[in-house]
Amino acid sequence: MRAPMTLKGAQRLRDELDNLKTVKRPEVVAAIAEARAHGDLKENAEYHAAREQQGFIEGRIKQLEGELSHAEVIDVAKLNAGSRIVFGATVTLADVETDEEKRYQIVGDLEADIKLGMIAISSPVARALIGKHEGDAITIDAPAGQREYEIVGVEYLG
Repeated sequence: MRAPMTLKGAQRLRDELDNLKTVKRPEVVAAIAEARAHGDLKENAEYHAAREQQGFIEGRIKQLEGELSHAEVIDVAKLNAGSRIVFGATVTLADVETDEEKRYQIVGDLEADIKLGMIAISSPVARALIGKHEGDAITIDAPAGQREYEIVGVEYLG
């Protein structure tokens, strides 16, 4: 099964991949060449650090290429699910007790970033939201106990 990914998420990963290939990879190759010029490689910390960095970069490039080649990229702006929550929805939740509002977009696992309000489709919160509608209430098991939220908004932004 192909993993879902938003158009924006795929572009962010392509940008990272491009940066790794065109900027980071050449930088680390130059650092290895410079460290090699310093002589004995057994006790050359700069050389070993640069080789380790090169391994990390190459691993990340392979990971990104694999993820992007197996992703099903979805243009969220073209989804027409109305008030029903599906992958890609931006959902505004209101805490029933405190009235505090939170806003999340449901995205693919690889593009999730809670600091940006992007939660993975596989997360407990996203799983509780999928299929629900604006106006529905959901209960989420949080570390501090169960929290009840009302779904106050559902949008499909690009």
